[in-house]
Amino acid sequence: MIRVVIADDHALMREGLKHILQSATDIEIAAEATDGFETLQVIRTNSCDVLVMDLSMPGRGGMELIRQIREEVPQLRILVLTMHEEQEYAARAIRAGAMGYMTKEGAGTQLVHAIRRVASGRPYISMEVAEQLAIDSMPANEKLPHTSLSDREIEVFNLLVNGKSVTEIATLLHLSAKTVSSHKSRILQKMNSSSLADLVRYAVAHELLLPLRK
Repeated sequence: MIRVVIADDHALMREGLKHILQSATDIEIAAEATDGFETLQVIRTNSCDVLVMDLSMPGRGGMELIRQIREEVPQLRILVLTMHEEQEYAARAIRAGAMGYMTKEGAGTQLVHAIRRVASGRPYISMEVAEQLAIDSMPANEKLPHTSLSDREIEVFNLLVNGKSVTEIATLLHLSAKTVSSHKSRILQKMNSSSLADLVRYAVAHELLLPLRK
């Protein structure tokens, strides 16, 4: 039996995922979590095989959460289920320690197969993501500026280009405004940009403008 934890801050999404999985006789829902902090608590206190997690939850989330889970519970397989389709973010999630990455649009037909695959120790990623990982491992004479951003910086970058203020980002990520301002300064420096408008134009040009959760 594959014991699964579902981590998503939307109750409707969690119910939908449980409905999809109820027909699989070899999969059992072990627990649920609504944010990054609760996810950590749940996996520390429950025996489970696969964590199906959203990439954009309140509190600790994203690549930072994936890395911490891998450190604390290395045997747990992580399947990222998100609305973010961009290859850059998928590749970062895999490098952080996720075993699989899929979009929520494909959950209805692919979720059961994806869980079984990662539970067996095999990755579940698209051909495009595999190609991106291969490209990232190759030496290059010139890389795009955004590839030099850390995982936290890319998270702040996404919020900035979506119009969030430093104060709003600090609240969302549970950081101080001073820390967020420091991240913003480093992002502008690494991106060779002089203004937020430059970052927005870059994000649009390179298809990095991700929609935010409502």
